[in-house]
Amino acid sequence: MAKKKAPKKSKKRMARKPRATARKTDALLATVRGATHRYVGHVRLDVGHAGAARVKRMIYPPGFHWAKDMKPVTGTELCMHAHVGFLAKGEIHIEYADGCLVEHKAPQIIAIDPGHDGWVVGKEPAVMIEFDFGGDTVSRLGMPDVHRH
Repeated sequence: MAKKKAPKKSKKRMARKPRATARKTDALLATVRGATHRYVGHVRLDVGHAGAARVKRMIYPPGFHWAKDMKPVTGTELCMHAHVGFLAKGEIHIEYADGCLVEHKAPQIIAIDPGHDGWVVGKEPAVMIEFDFGGDTVSRLGMPDVHRH
């Protein structure tokens, strides 16, 4: 007597879980081609040249505070550099010697006078694109040498 074969069970295909895609690199944080790269007081600094000007991309990490991170590097009480450019990501607060507090939140054009403290607000880095002329930034851009009202 021949054995009866059991009917074949159809195999149901399990739906595949979508593959985890690699996170896209944030272009604002990617390596800048054609620039020099270095770290100064926990700040990522990429510098290139355009004509007589320097173009800088600075990445300030969360928790950055000039008084804590840069004062020991510069040896000055406040940042004496002028900053002119574009805050592309994040939020920073700037406080001048006279107590004036200025809040900058991306996206925003910025002009920060010499003689300031500053810090990153929140949990994301602040990314600033800056244009300067080294020690001639203030005079070449017509900025005050210190903050005034």
